[in-house]
Amino acid sequence: MNATTHDAATNETKEANVAQEVSLGRIYVLRAAYLLLVIGLGGMIVPDVVSHPVISRGVIPSLLGAVWVLAFVGLKYPLEMLPLLMFEFAWKSIWVVAYGLPQWSAGQLSPTFAEDSFNIGLGVILMPLVIPWGYVYRHYVKQSGARWR
Repeated sequence: MNATTHDAATNETKEANVAQEVSLGRIYVLRAAYLLLVIGLGGMIVPDVVSHPVISRGVIPSLLGAVWVLAFVGLKYPLEMLPLLMFEFAWKSIWVVAYGLPQWSAGQLSPTFAEDSFNIGLGVILMPLVIPWGYVYRHYVKQSGARWR
C-alpha cells in the first residue's frame, strides 16, 4: 500500500514538472496536430486500407495507417507521442528536399504533384510551429539515454 501511495505521489510530481515545462495551451496545440492527422489520414488512408484489391502492395497505406492509429494515442498523451510528430516533420522535409524541389525546379511534375506538395508542405510548415522544441531538446537531446547493458 505504501509503494502505491509513493508511486502516485511520484506520478503527480512528474505531471507537475511537465506542466511547468509545456504550457496547457501548447498541449492543446499538440492535440490539435494529432487531431489533424486523425482526420486527414482517416479520410485519405483508411478507405484504402479497408477496401483494396487483394494484390495491392499496400506498403504506404499500411505505414500511414499506423501513423493514423498512433495519432489517436497522441490525443491522450500528446508529449509522450512527440516522436510521431517528429517523424512526420522528418519524412515530409526529406520529401521536399529530395523529391519535391528537384521535380519543381526541373519542371517535371508528376500528375499528383500539386496535391502531394500541398499536403506535405503543410506538414513541413506546421510541425516546427507545433513541436515544443525546448521540451524536445531537454528530453531527447540533453537527457542521457537508456543504458546499453
